[in-house]
Amino acid sequence: MSIRDFRKAGHPPTLLAAFLYFDVSFMVWVILGPLGPFIGEAYHLSATQKGLLTAVPLLGGSFFRPVLGWMTERFGGRLTGLIGLGLTVIPLVIAWQLANSLSSFLLLGLLLGIAGASFAAALPLASAWYPPQHQGLAMGIAGAGNSGSLMATLFAPRIAQAIGWRNVFGIAIIPVIIVWIAFFVLARNAPGLRKAKTWADYKTVLSMGDTGWFCFLYSLTFGGFVGLSSYLSIFFHDQYQLTKVQSGDFTTCVILFGSFLRPVGGAIADRVGGYRLLVGLLAGAALCMAGVATLPAPGVALVILAIGMGMLGMGNGSVFQLLPQRFAGSVGILTGVVGAAGGLGGFMLPSVLGLLRDRTGTFGSGFAVLAALALTGSTVLLMLRGNWSRTWPRQAALRAGILPKQIELPEGYAAAD
Repeated sequence: MSIRDFRKAGHPPTLLAAFLYFDVSFMVWVILGPLGPFIGEAYHLSATQKGLLTAVPLLGGSFFRPVLGWMTERFGGRLTGLIGLGLTVIPLVIAWQLANSLSSFLLLGLLLGIAGASFAAALPLASAWYPPQHQGLAMGIAGAGNSGSLMATLFAPRIAQAIGWRNVFGIAIIPVIIVWIAFFVLARNAPGLRKAKTWADYKTVLSMGDTGWFCFLYSLTFGGFVGLSSYLSIFFHDQYQLTKVQSGDFTTCVILFGSFLRPVGGAIADRVGGYRLLVGLLAGAALCMAGVATLPAPGVALVILAIGMGMLGMGNGSVFQLLPQRFAGSVGILTGVVGAAGGLGGFMLPSVLGLLRDRTGTFGSGFAVLAALALTGSTVLLMLRGNWSRTWPRQAALRAGILPKQIELPEGYAAAD
């Protein structure tokens, strides 16, 4: 695969638009994370409350993603994206002008989930333009919009320090409006008629066993990425007594690896298969989380978390290389469903870290649980290989890396394309 072939295969302006949409939406989605130390100080929150504060937007994303996924199937990714960006402004205005208690921030946190739901529109919009052999890289580039969390962790604490944390929400409205204009100009729906999915289509896809496994795997990779992106500023601040700005900078360094390695993961998955890559990445992430569970010196923890986050980011690219292979023709539905599971995993992570910190007196117990979950994901994949090699279409299994590319199968061993 060459870059020239990739560019000819799709529509780069739409891919850029999808990236920008996801990027600014991700910035808004996790903005309570880097502001968590400020809000926690203002309202005297416990570790459990701070975990819940940063987790609720991720739960909101899980709720709104199937909605935007359905809208994408019905009305196209372009219109859905424009609506989503427009609605994203509402919780920012509420946070800027109206919210004045933990309960009000929890409510607007749910509305911030509209920004997180951008995943269900941005990825199908880009995916529809590219053939199966380029899906990993295309989805990796569009999905690298999770780098928007870098803007939140890098700039939000500094702006909050300079002019007050509440004004950060007002300033965040500006890039949302700019991206809305860019999306309107650049984004185009892929040619061809969209087949409107019925509830029967949803029922069919949701009844497949593989849907549940993809939800579980993505709750580990994307849930781990977004959950840590949202919570690490609080972790670095509370565990190592770093300043609020230093905590944001440490978190930015960690997120950098996860964000920009996502398309690398997609590109590698296109070459070697998302299945093979994901097995190793989840095992590696488990080792990293186990290392953090020992609560090493802050510099060591930074390095280990950066490596682990990079593996989770590449794992996101791997999952979305696999998804079109297994569910060709239903990417829109599955993006919403699997994305919702990822958001739910992200919601659980800060909640568990905060709760266990209060119950056990240490963050180490929470990271030990994360390590065990990642190792479970790698083990589950190994157990699924035999079943997937028999039930997936042959070419899909080859592209996914479930079967060696040179293998010759007996007639009827794998389902026909």
